[in-house]
Amino acid sequence: MSERKRYLGELIAEFIAVMIIIIFGDSVAAMIVLYDPNPYQNAYWGVAIVWGLGVTFAIYATGAVSGTHANPAVTLALALYRGFSWKKVLPYCAAQVLGGIAGAAVVYLNFHPVIDHYNLTHHFTREGDGGAAGVFFTHPGLAVTAMHSFVVQIVLTGVLVFGIFAITCQYNTMAPQANSGALIIGLLVAAIGASSGFLDAWAINPARDFGPRTFAFFAGWGASAFPSPQHYWWVPIAGPLVGGVVGAGIYQFTLRPFMPNYTADLPAPPVPDRVPTTAAPPRAEPVYMAPNSVTPAP
Repeated sequence: MSERKRYLGELIAEFIAVMIIIIFGDSVAAMIVLYDPNPYQNAYWGVAIVWGLGVTFAIYATGAVSGTHANPAVTLALALYRGFSWKKVLPYCAAQVLGGIAGAAVVYLNFHPVIDHYNLTHHFTREGDGGAAGVFFTHPGLAVTAMHSFVVQIVLTGVLVFGIFAITCQYNTMAPQANSGALIIGLLVAAIGASSGFLDAWAINPARDFGPRTFAFFAGWGASAFPSPQHYWWVPIAGPLVGGVVGAGIYQFTLRPFMPNYTADLPAPPVPDRVPTTAAPPRAEPVYMAPNSVTPAP
């Protein structure tokens, strides 16, 4: 396969991965927003699990092609710390956002009669009141300001990317083996949502919010989407990007250097020049013992 064709496949995979996540995630958001009583009224964990399983399925579907970043915050962190090509960062992010737009379009195709019924019943409008906007994009929850949500997004995305780096670290002997990492990452997403989702709907992914928000803007939500109340639109973009860099950096510099197999890949110190045989023998020095050669875990 040519390099160009492989690269095209990677971008397609990133597009499809985010589209899958949004189809599952925004659909469960529609279930909780549009129906009264909603099926998750006393079981928010179910909402979190659906988002997490959407991530797991996306990884299983596309991971062999692109590695399934499916999140610009992950892509940026991989470029900073794990050697991902910088020239691919913007195209990957663009593919991810487009996947978010496509996923939102599919959800709208399924739920638009219910959206209209919801707004009619509650006397809401899309642009004026933001009726049913929560199906597609996030906003601050009870007593949460835009700036506080920015901090929340940094923290939650930091936890997410820290976890992803730990789960996928080749030196981490406790990381999930074979292909089970996808399930654990999905459970991590679900745990973040179940523990903190009410703060601001836990975007933790610029493409997850910006893509559907862009679709909603053109589908009639207008100013409710951009700039949105409190001019919130930038928070689920900037917060996760900062948080991903911070979380990945914490893992890279605090835990990774101490992983059991990490030192095996470090270059050995230079061997000192031999002492000429005519010289007096030097005092005995401790012998440098090279670490055992250990193949990093895949």
